[in-house]
Amino acid sequence: MATSAPTAPPMRDPAWARRVFWASVGAVLLVPMLIATEFKPWLLIEPDNLKVTLKFLRDFLPPKLDAEFLAMVAREAWRTVAIATAGVALALLLAIPLTLASTAALSVSALSGRMHRLPFALRQGVRWLLIVLRSVPELVWALVFVRVVGLGPTAGVLAIALTYSGMLGKVYGEILESGETHATTSLLRNGAGRLQAFFYGLLPQNAAELTSYTVYRWECAIRSSAVLGFVGAGGLGQQMDTSMKMFNGSEVSTMLLVFIGLVWLADLASSGLRKALG
Repeated sequence: MATSAPTAPPMRDPAWARRVFWASVGAVLLVPMLIATEFKPWLLIEPDNLKVTLKFLRDFLPPKLDAEFLAMVAREAWRTVAIATAGVALALLLAIPLTLASTAALSVSALSGRMHRLPFALRQGVRWLLIVLRSVPELVWALVFVRVVGLGPTAGVLAIALTYSGMLGKVYGEILESGETHATTSLLRNGAGRLQAFFYGLLPQNAAELTSYTVYRWECAIRSSAVLGFVGAGGLGQQMDTSMKMFNGSEVSTMLLVFIGLVWLADLASSGLRKALG
């Protein structure tokens, strides 16, 4: 019996036409967006603009390193971390009950096949609340709270808490519902309460992913807290804004270096926690 020769591999990617098509569609959609945003990067190298840029960068050198200023920067850096941590902690207090209320896997009424109207309406209401919370940027919340409670870290903590509660609640719900729900359903069918089903069914198999995302959001909150400082919400960002208004480039340079180090340390801490949980 004759044996057939091995088939030679194709010389080109069989999916190249589809990829070229979607790349072309993306390019066609991108062009009007660039036009709408007046994207003109060549303006950066025009002589007048380049002169202003170089002068701005020259003012950054050398960084200010006297002891009194560094002590103040260290205090504000610690305050920035505190704002982020307190904001995420408050966000968790809001996000966890909202997640439990919006997760269909914990619905007793859905065990018969179709969720009853009232529980369905309540879950949809909670999900819309999560949409509202995460749709309003933390910068807008900070502007509101600065007018309510005044300048300082309290506004930053509340702003992060509201926006991040919506983000955490949304992703927590997706994580819980995308995993295996057989154990949870079995517990509910056998008379367990919703909290028991959550702690013994959903949580054990999703704990690592939930914790990893929470740590990632804490890292993002540190960056956000610095930005919120520019609207008076305290921390390193508020001091940086003051120095920029005074055209003191050396102070801004020092605070930028400290903030880069702060984000780097937060990244190391979050990476270490993810590895420990993985």
